[in-house]
Amino acid sequence: MNNNFKKEIIMRNEILWIVMLFVNFFSIIFIYKKFGKLGLFIWVPISSILANIQVVLLVNLFGFETTLGNIMYAGGFLVTDILSENYGEEEAKSAVKLGFVSMIVTAVIMKLAVSFVPSTVQAGAENFKSLKMIFDFMPRILFAGLVAYGVSQRHDVWAYKFWKNRFPAKKHIWIRNNFSTLVSQLIDNLIFTTIAFAGVYPVEVLVEIFLVTYVMKVIVATMDTPFVYLASYLKENKSVTEKIII
Repeated sequence: MNNNFKKEIIMRNEILWIVMLFVNFFSIIFIYKKFGKLGLFIWVPISSILANIQVVLLVNLFGFETTLGNIMYAGGFLVTDILSENYGEEEAKSAVKLGFVSMIVTAVIMKLAVSFVPSTVQAGAENFKSLKMIFDFMPRILFAGLVAYGVSQRHDVWAYKFWKNRFPAKKHIWIRNNFSTLVSQLIDNLIFTTIAFAGVYPVEVLVEIFLVTYVMKVIVATMDTPFVYLASYLKENKSVTEKIII
């Protein structure tokens, strides 16, 4: 594989990563505008489940090997920040609980599903093997993800309220959004990397995994700030559909 072809692959990945980032953010705003608070609660399990599926995909981004899933996972922090900003701490806590439960339920159900004996038909067996690779969670990885999610998301909700009490003006949304999310992502990364990989990889590899993953999450967290402002604007101007009629 020549260098030009490698550069094209890397550039393609970076473009797709940026596109996926904005598709994620605009999807959150769209579902919020159309379905209000309910839409945000719906997005929480979507983001947590998709993040855990994408995390098994290893790609090269910006010259580093990293897993996907960071965008979807960070989108959960955007959702709880919007809920904290527009509806208060208790609603954000409820969303965190929903995400936590959805991760457990998905893991248990899919673990049972991939424990079945697959069909002997070739196509069925291949499909079964592919799903098993994604959903046959190692207990240690699953435990690491649950602990990291629960602690970091709870901290994010608490920190958002903490900074909002000190900087209550709308123009300071960027302070409470970034200060809460960046520290929460640091906590999440530290907990997950330590529980999941300590003793598995050398210390220098652990440090690299931690740094690369955190840098990706910092980029996503920083870029979601305008969307918290946008969600606040939609709420203030009554552009959000809060009553759903089916």
